Amino acid sequence: MPKVPKVPRVPEILKVLISIMGFIFVNSRHSKLWLSSNYFVFLIIVSTKLIIMLIVGIAGGTGSGKTTVVRKVMEVFPNDEVIVIPQDSYYKDNIEISLEERQKINFDHPDSVEWRLLTDHLKHLKRGMPVEMPIYSYMTCLRAKETITIKPARVVLVEGILILTDPGLRNLLDIKVYVDADADDRLGRVINRDIIERGRSVLKVLERYHDTVKPSHLQFIEPSKRYADIIIPRGGENQVGIEVLISIIEKHLLISKS
Repeated sequence: MPKVPKVPRVPEILKVLISIMGFIFVNSRHSKLWLSSNYFVFLIIVSTKLIIMLIVGIAGGTGSGKTTVVRKVMEVFPNDEVIVIPQDSYYKDNIEISLEERQKINFDHPDSVEWRLLTDHLKHLKRGMPVEMPIYSYMTCLRAKETITIKPARVVLVEGILILTDPGLRNLLDIKVYVDADADDRLGRVINRDIIERGRSVLKVLERYHDTVKPSHLQFIEPSKRYADIIIPRGGENQVGIEVLISIIEKHLLISKS
């Protein structure tokens, strides 16, 4: 079982505090700011916000049961302590191409995700700042004009099929989880989901599965399992695996409150 990150994270705190001090030194007209007690109180507040956030990445193939795992975890904890950042919200906006072309996009390829925005948002949350999370529509393959305000929390669950494929995002994850499931089970879930939630026909779902989903799974998603700290077989049906993840989060929350 992976160890929950120790508190405090001194190297990261020092890095951010030094950058803040440098910014104020360059921009301040009053050198007395360095001696201000309020200034040092501010630094303490910033460092406190930095050390309480645990970022858990939950990856796995399409239809593996990631959403079920996340839902069962969220049922245990208050919304203000654990929040979810779905990878799906960070698919690139493709307004410059036609709907017909957008419907051909391979959403199981790492190039379909705006990783820079996702990692920037996680860094902002770690610094105690809220972010505006995009809203993505699979029906139009576009982002909505509206966004969802996400406030910092003690635990962030980042969920998505590709999150272990991006090195920059992996470096931000304290714990990496891979939800595994049999290929036939995943296909059955994909058919049900895409028909009900995304308005696709059975023929289109099967065509997409064989043309993009399966090849991308074998090329990108399955190999990313080697980065996982925890592997949960059988997806949302594996209650023991889910309880292991819950216990890690509970331990972090207990430590961060002490």
